[in-house]
Amino acid sequence: MTDAFISRLEESGLEVFSAEIICRGERLLHDAPGGDVRHPVYSAAKSITSAAFSAAWDEGLVSPEMPLCSFLEKRYAALASPEMKALPFHRFLTMTAGAYPFRPEGDDWLGAILRNDPGHSDESFHYSNIPAYLVGAALENAVGGDLMKFLRSRILDPLRIDEFPFSRSPEGHFYGATGIELSVSELALLGQLYLRKGELNGSRIISRQHIEAAVTPYTATGAGDSYGYFFRIGKDHFSMVGKWGQRCVIFPEKELVIAYLSYQPERADELYRAALLTAAEYSEPTQKTGDVYET
Repeated sequence: MTDAFISRLEESGLEVFSAEIICRGERLLHDAPGGDVRHPVYSAAKSITSAAFSAAWDEGLVSPEMPLCSFLEKRYAALASPEMKALPFHRFLTMTAGAYPFRPEGDDWLGAILRNDPGHSDESFHYSNIPAYLVGAALENAVGGDLMKFLRSRILDPLRIDEFPFSRSPEGHFYGATGIELSVSELALLGQLYLRKGELNGSRIISRQHIEAAVTPYTATGAGDSYGYFFRIGKDHFSMVGKWGQRCVIFPEKELVIAYLSYQPERADELYRAALLTAAEYSEPTQKTGDVYET
């Protein structure tokens, strides 16, 4: 399987910075010619914001049904329309809160966003960085502090992922939509956490119930797939996805994770198809192994 994946990329002239395949807990491929270095993962950062939401949900601090605006600072919440004030986290996590611009702008992102009317009655899918930013900003108030510190204590430290570069808004909030750099092994490890439904190396990090909720297909994207809580959902898999070819694809039934980092502005879809073809050709082993990062 691993030879087929690399051969498929080479034959197509598709270059990646690094790639990793984990099957039933066994690392079958770790291909990183330049070293296991970090690269921008762009919108795959949204799935990390989703993980933060799930961890806060586990602690009873938030839920998908709670209004997001109730967790914003009062001076900002006062700017929101009655329709915006009523919108639950679920609508933002699924990109169904209206047709926002692609990214926030200016020196006061929250103020500009809340003064904008994206048409909240529209419950169709509209891809934007703004919903993830709003979820992250609201989560900081829900958890009572910096969201990266919360992520570190609840998720990153248990996974033994060291501090990584990330972006903040002009107001100082965790951006939540992009701006993170990860190595391919770190991206694959996060995929393994979701494959194992929140438990890794014998430790429960996120509840199974809230992992499953995050990767449930809630709305069609119009691009042939569905969307969960900042995860792309396919027929037999779900993905953390960044533009230009950063992706971690999780196949639950096959207990398979395929992750890669690249810079392919024009050919990212071909990389994705190569991963799907590799998974389709995979034959299940007769025995199951343990977690790949077991100590």
